[in-house]
Amino acid sequence: MLPVIVAPMFLISTPQMVIESSKAGMVGTFPLLNARPAAECAKWLAEIKAALPTEPWGVNFICHERENARYDEDFALIKQYEPPIVITSLGNPAPVVEAVHAYGGKVYSDVIYVKHAKKAAAAGVDGLVLVCAGAGGHGGQLNPFAFVSEVRAFFDGVICLSGTISTGGDIAAAQLIGADYAYVGTRFMTAAESNSPESLKDMLINSDIEDIVYTDAFSGVHANYLVPSIVANGLDPKNLQSKGKLDFSVMTDAKAWKDIWSAGQGVGNVKEKQTIAQIAEQLQREYDAAVARVTQLQTNV
Repeated sequence: MLPVIVAPMFLISTPQMVIESSKAGMVGTFPLLNARPAAECAKWLAEIKAALPTEPWGVNFICHERENARYDEDFALIKQYEPPIVITSLGNPAPVVEAVHAYGGKVYSDVIYVKHAKKAAAAGVDGLVLVCAGAGGHGGQLNPFAFVSEVRAFFDGVICLSGTISTGGDIAAAQLIGADYAYVGTRFMTAAESNSPESLKDMLINSDIEDIVYTDAFSGVHANYLVPSIVANGLDPKNLQSKGKLDFSVMTDAKAWKDIWSAGQGVGNVKEKQTIAQIAEQLQREYDAAVARVTQLQTNV
C-alpha cells in the first residue's frame, strides 16, 4: 500500500477518483459538498461503500455550522453511511469524533497552525493533516520540517503531511521526517477520473512553480492559485487587492475555484494526463527508487 491519501478537492474529486485511488492501494477521499444536493451525496456514499467494502476511503466534512449550511444533513449522512475516515475542516471536531468512533471509524483534522493541532488533538482526533506552505487550496505557511517536529512532540497519532508533495520521492521524504501519510492533491487533478475541465488539465501540465500565487483576494482566506487562470479572467496577478476586495466588474462572471483555479507549488511535476492507476504506478516506482537511494546512502556512510 502506497502511504498516500488522495486529498479531497473541491469541485474536482469524484466517486470514481475515490474508488480507483483506494483500489490502487491509496486512500481516496472527497468533500461531501462536492455532491449537491444532499440526496446526491447519499448516492455517492452508497456507490463508494458498495465498491470498497474493505478498502480504506474517506470524506471531508466542514464541521463549522456557520460555514456549512448543510452541516446537519452531512453529519447525518456520515452516521448513516459510516465512511472509514472523516477529515474535518474548521470548527470543533469533538462531536464528529464521538459519532465516528461509535461505529469504529477514524477522524483526521486538517490544521495549518500548531495551536490548532493541539486543540484537535485534545478533542481526540486519530490523525492530523498538517497543511504546509505550497499546498493547493487554503495552504498554510509553515515549513514541513518544523511543523512535523513540533507536532510530534505532543501527538503520537497519525500525521498526514500536505504541501507540494507530487512525486514518490516526496512521499518517502514525508515519512522520513515523521509523517505517516503524504496528502496529495494537485498531482491527481489531471487524472482521467477527476472532474477537472480539460482546459484546467492542460493549464496544469503547462505550469510550474512560478505560475502559483498565494493570495486572499478571491475568498478572503489565503490560498494558492494558478496565475494563468487569473490572467485568463482579466486580472493582473501583480495587483490583486486583499481580503476578497476584488473589482468583479472586470471579471465578468468568474468565480473562485470554478474559474480562478487552485493548485499547489508541486504543479511542475504534473506532466501528462493519466488514469489514477497509472499515477499510482508511477508514484510507487519513484517511491521505491527513493527508498533504495536512501538505503544505498546509508550503506556508503
